[in-house]
Amino acid sequence: MTAVLLSEWTKLRTIRSTVWTLALTFLISVGLAAASGFSVRNAYESGNAAMVRPDFDPVYSGFVGLLYGQLALIAFGALLVTSEYGTGTMRATLAAVPQRGRAYAGKLLVGCAAALVVAVATALVSWPVNQAGLGPYGTSMAAPGVPRALAGAAVYLTLICAFSAGVAAILRSSALTLGILIPLFFIVGPILSRIPGVSAVARYLPDQAGQRMMDTTNPLPDALVLTAWTAAAAGAGYALVRHRDA
Repeated sequence: MTAVLLSEWTKLRTIRSTVWTLALTFLISVGLAAASGFSVRNAYESGNAAMVRPDFDPVYSGFVGLLYGQLALIAFGALLVTSEYGTGTMRATLAAVPQRGRAYAGKLLVGCAAALVVAVATALVSWPVNQAGLGPYGTSMAAPGVPRALAGAAVYLTLICAFSAGVAAILRSSALTLGILIPLFFIVGPILSRIPGVSAVARYLPDQAGQRMMDTTNPLPDALVLTAWTAAAAGAGYALVRHRDA
């Protein structure tokens, strides 16, 4: 297994597309966090407070950048699996590691470990950057519930990467994977969560459950929901990798 992990690490760090998607996760999240913070502060100080949402929460505001930066991490999870199918090198991988479950597990473990490092760095940088932009309208990292929300954000991004990789293993196409996940996360989930009578069900969608992990309240129930989605996707991907031709 050690050799498999080293092999997957070599692949990950030498494929430019995967490295760039991880870098973009950080850059997009931090950039939008800064822009959002300064925008809200400017609205208050220029007398346009009506432009700010009435339910504005300075803690959750710090994660606005992550909600868009996660797009790059979703792409990373998809490319982690589909890049080898697209180039045909998956045959070489399976020839070197005939135990398909071990090859699949190694790929997910290395990819999710890299995603976790980026997720922690992104959360710990983008949140204070947003608060700096908010200035007197922000809050501090020592405020009640903030450390828990930051931990929830890092776990959320990591699970989303694993979920995306699992879906990619099922579909074996980066275009098809992104064509399903991007609308789910940025269109379907947000719309359904605002429809009366449907919002109670929409809260169990992976994106909606994940976003509540960044609240200052107890994130455990929503973390379990997202973990279940991730386990289902990864498990289905494993079953298909084992029994389907490369």
